[in-house]
Amino acid sequence: MVIHENNFFKIIKNDGKVYLQTQKPGFMLKDFETVVRQNPRIKLTNFALLKKGLNEVSDSPVEIGIWLPSIVIEISRDKMSASLFVYETAEYIKDNVQSIQKRVQKLLAEANIIHGILNVNLENIVTAKATLIAQGTPPVKGEDAQIIYLELPERKPVIREDGKADYYDMNFIYEIEEGEWLGEKIHAQPGIPGMNVCGESIPAPWGSDLPLKYDHKSAFEVEEDGKTVLRSKISGVVEEHEGMVSVNHHLPIVGDVGIETGNIEFNGSVSIKGTVQPGFSVVANGDISIEHPEGVSGAKLIKSLDGDIFIRGGIFGLGETRVEAGGDIFVKHVNDAHLVAGRNLNIGFYSLGSNLSAHSILVDERKGKIIGGTVIAKSTIVTACSGNRLERPTELIINCINKAQSLETIQYKASLLKSMQEDIVELETQIERILPVIHSLTQRQLEALELSKQKLASNKETALNVDREIKQLMSDLRKDNKAEIHVTKEAYPGTYIQIGKKSTVLTSITNGRFLIENGELNV
Repeated sequence: MVIHENNFFKIIKNDGKVYLQTQKPGFMLKDFETVVRQNPRIKLTNFALLKKGLNEVSDSPVEIGIWLPSIVIEISRDKMSASLFVYETAEYIKDNVQSIQKRVQKLLAEANIIHGILNVNLENIVTAKATLIAQGTPPVKGEDAQIIYLELPERKPVIREDGKADYYDMNFIYEIEEGEWLGEKIHAQPGIPGMNVCGESIPAPWGSDLPLKYDHKSAFEVEEDGKTVLRSKISGVVEEHEGMVSVNHHLPIVGDVGIETGNIEFNGSVSIKGTVQPGFSVVANGDISIEHPEGVSGAKLIKSLDGDIFIRGGIFGLGETRVEAGGDIFVKHVNDAHLVAGRNLNIGFYSLGSNLSAHSILVDERKGKIIGGTVIAKSTIVTACSGNRLERPTELIINCINKAQSLETIQYKASLLKSMQEDIVELETQIERILPVIHSLTQRQLEALELSKQKLASNKETALNVDREIKQLMSDLRKDNKAEIHVTKEAYPGTYIQIGKKSTVLTSITNGRFLIENGELNV
């Protein structure tokens, strides 16, 4: 069937293919585009033969393309959409809207497209351009699980004035009873199924699940009213470290730590209503709170391995007191003592003749003072005043974190920890083998077993310390390490300022933010 003819050639359609039969050479290829526009159902597939055929008289027709259907509906691979193509001229479409509409409906039925069919204005269709004719309904993901934890009071010291005295106060110990609520999880919800254009259901993904983060030794999960509820296994003190909730055993001491109690060592948190008397020590895994308004005087050691320390009053160290915390230290004032904090050291009023070490050291920026002693931080030191008018030597030092060195140390300690854990497992296995026949052991063998037990306990303690050191190093690396010493009011002569390897001694009263700028200390 001839679908186009002029003085130069004929275009013939036969069995879905398009042929060119040239009668006279010389028809321009660019002018052939007009012929194609007039016949939108022609789809050229061989331009080389077309170009050659236009310039040579042919004895027989040359195949140059295919003859497209008048109307085509294409379904996407995922069956979520279908597109309509009309390969007719704009005039034809405008004059045959009703018949095209009937044919479209027939094609939709033949393709089994039954969902999401759109109303399309056929008069606005552009020849050979895809028009969305059906759109599937995508599935909707379910709501993610929701986690709610018991909200703990912020550990932030407050300085209150009543006209007569200053008070250093804060919310520190949060006690809870066995079985009390610690948090809950509302479970992830199912989504809403979708449907493709063929009416097939599409499963919806559930919302993402989230775990409750807690210490399994001190808390447990239970299903209540369609929720997972987190409750305390014990009565104690609620704590949160790095997003994990735990309940520490709590040792409340109504009076003082002294002759009546002896030194305190406790695997949990300790709250002391009184003080720690001279020469006595308190060591705990959790938080330590000392509530006496006068603080402590001459205590030997106050140490929290993993928690924070709060001393409502001050510390009169008498050159003997050492306070160490794996977390933060909060104290009203410090005289002649040694304080070390894994995170921040917060001082309400002043530090006098003391040695302080922490990630950041924060003395009240309104009226806080650091007079004498050595203050070493990894990131920030803040105080209102440093030194005094008598030019008492006072050292403010920032030892910046060396990231490359810290990473190397972490890798070394991790390797050491792995080796120690392997030794621990081997010792435990040896002891477990012996225990069933312990009654038949000689005295020498019993002594060897006891030595093995002591070695196991020592190895576990050492491994715990190494693990703690690794976690502290990693925590330091994660924190913003902006090295800065900020004296808001007066830094007196005699104040030694050091950041990294750059240092100076002040010779006149100044204030401001001291940091490294362009490789130099900006003093």
